[in-house]
Amino acid sequence: MTLLLRPRRLADLPELWRWEHGTPDAEWKRWDGPYFHDAISELSYSDYAAKAISRPPDPNMQVIEIGGLARGMVTRSWEVPEEGGWLELGIVIYDPAFWSGGHGTRALLAWVSRCFEQTHAHVITLTTWSGNARMIGAGLKSGFRECARVRGARLWQGVRYDSVKLDLLRGEWAESAR
Repeated sequence: MTLLLRPRRLADLPELWRWEHGTPDAEWKRWDGPYFHDAISELSYSDYAAKAISRPPDPNMQVIEIGGLARGMVTRSWEVPEEGGWLELGIVIYDPAFWSGGHGTRALLAWVSRCFEQTHAHVITLTTWSGNARMIGAGLKSGFRECARVRGARLWQGVRYDSVKLDLLRGEWAESAR
């Protein structure tokens, strides 16, 4: 199945809103830093669309298109100072039907490649929690290494989980000739 990373389009808004705000108990929210989602307010579609339309698509945020529909997002942001060359990445595939099939790894590989091509990043990191084995697995398959673990840093549903950070250096990426 074809997977593309591309800018958000107006036609994506209903699908993105449905996953981000229209489905309050969406399964993806249980894996993508679930300890943060309680603080996320739900937006009506009209408010979501108005906000999205008021801003041009952000090159640091791309839609993961699978099978012709927006199925997720990848993001990147600079750790300060930007001159240090450290990018933090994010990835989410909203629809569980597209989990555990290699789509996340393919999207992550494409995003890492694009980030190293388009920026001066020296190191790229991913941060997740020990409860998200799929995210850790996608990172490791993509060439990342675990570089930090803060034990018991995340509390969710009465259970303590580790915060896990993975990193990948530009030189390692170039050596792997992905």
